[in-house]
Amino acid sequence: MLREIHIRNYAVVENLSLDFFPGLNVLSGETGSGKSILVGALGLVFGGRASADIIRTGETRATVAAVFDGAPCSDRLEGYGLASGENGELILRREVMAGGKSRLLVNDQPATLAAVRTLAGHLADIHGQNEHVELLARDSQLELLDQFAGSADLLDKVRALYDRRRELERQMEALAQSEQERLRTIDLLRFQLKELTQAQLKPGEDASLHEERHRLANVEKLRAAASSAFATLYEEEGSVCARLGSVARSLEDLARYESVVQAHIEPLASARATLDDLAATLRDYLSNLEADPERLEQVEDRLARIDRLKRKYGKTIDEVLQYQEEGERRLGELEHADERRRDLAGELEAATAEYRRTALALSERRRAAARSLEKKVRQELAHLGMEKTRFEIHFAAAPEDAGGPRGSDEIEMRISPNPGEDLRSLERAASGGELSRLMLALKTVVAERPEGRHTAVGNLMRTFVFDEVDAGIGGRVAECVGERLRRLSRGAQVLCVTHLPQIACFADHHYYVEKIERGGRTVAEARLLKGDKDRAAELARMLSGSHITDAGLKHAAAMLKHAANRST
Repeated sequence: MLREIHIRNYAVVENLSLDFFPGLNVLSGETGSGKSILVGALGLVFGGRASADIIRTGETRATVAAVFDGAPCSDRLEGYGLASGENGELILRREVMAGGKSRLLVNDQPATLAAVRTLAGHLADIHGQNEHVELLARDSQLELLDQFAGSADLLDKVRALYDRRRELERQMEALAQSEQERLRTIDLLRFQLKELTQAQLKPGEDASLHEERHRLANVEKLRAAASSAFATLYEEEGSVCARLGSVARSLEDLARYESVVQAHIEPLASARATLDDLAATLRDYLSNLEADPERLEQVEDRLARIDRLKRKYGKTIDEVLQYQEEGERRLGELEHADERRRDLAGELEAATAEYRRTALALSERRRAAARSLEKKVRQELAHLGMEKTRFEIHFAAAPEDAGGPRGSDEIEMRISPNPGEDLRSLERAASGGELSRLMLALKTVVAERPEGRHTAVGNLMRTFVFDEVDAGIGGRVAECVGERLRRLSRGAQVLCVTHLPQIACFADHHYYVEKIERGGRTVAEARLLKGDKDRAAELARMLSGSHITDAGLKHAAAMLKHAANRST
């Protein structure tokens, strides 16, 4: 649900912030007051086309930010590497610079156009001012039908079976390479695996060999260092161990007369023992330290062999061993290709048959639902001033082996607004106002089905925006449109731009948009009308123009009362 919108330096809007609420939110005002600018700003923040022309004259950038209750979208945010907002908020922001460049932010983090449009698709639908992309897209029409039909269970099964079938087909394609190429690959893999097997590599072997080579190549330096240390500690006259022995004897004599010295005798003895052990270790080390040119050559050869293998098969021994393991698996597949091909063919045949059965069940459910949807939509259109409109859902005949993740159906919603005209696709046959009313009819019918409750994700309330729904209508038809907008708003948030009082009187929340002059500049502003008195005044203006009479106010008050009674 849209909670807030903040617009700055967009067209004639200088700085505007509005709070929106659940239910039916209506925006009205004089022609050209800027009502549709609000809808355009919302479309911009949803990833619509940006142009420097929208920036208010004299400014360097325009900014639009929309705040949604969007906690259930957190999984989708994570998929795009975006963090969730505080308190479950989802903030979409669009900034357009004077040079024509723009940037999109989600919760103040840079986001791609694809990410924003995906999120927007789960939050709101905008209808009017040629923003009927959703209804004109065949996939969206199919999705709407599936919502009405309650096809989620079968759709999940079809998607899973489609993915399984595609994976089996991929494996079959991999096995379908030419026999000559297969044999060449087998020979190559056998040669490589023989080379790797004979090498008998061990993880971490190169590190230990480098250490051993360093030791073997520096025997004389090691001998000199060890000899010097051993002599200083133990062997030469006045060695460390000899001197410590003398110190120990002196302390023992001193301890006979000074008890304070006694505490240091044992630590000194421990130090002497440690140095004696070190001297013994150095003596043994020297006795075993010998130059071994033959072993050094072996180590050099082994390291050279390992380096060659790493250049061919991986940067590290672990990567080389991984290549060896993968090669053994691949060789096994190629050597048993015929057997594997037979197994895969059987699995693919079974998966394809199950996919077709499930897709057929889905198609049958859709076709049954389509007939019901057609009837209900025609009934709704009759109430919306389009009683002579024909509406049908056409199913395209798909080849037997066709079918995608959403089944084998391709549908097209077709309409004939006027008697005597053929049914045609929506983009060819319907005007903007007719499309808005058709969308209102479809959304109302689907929303009243338990299977088609309009929630974007989980319990997130969806937002519908209508901008041309009142085009070319009035009187009783306009009242019916208002009633249906109110009905739709009971399960979703609805924003509607209108110039008809018959629609505005059904609003739960009514906003008045106007242009004023400030400092010699035109500025668009909007405010929430509070109380029946303000609402009645605006309805009276919509009824009779700027000259509001007592009779107009009474009529407006009666309309509000009538709308309230019709809504209960």
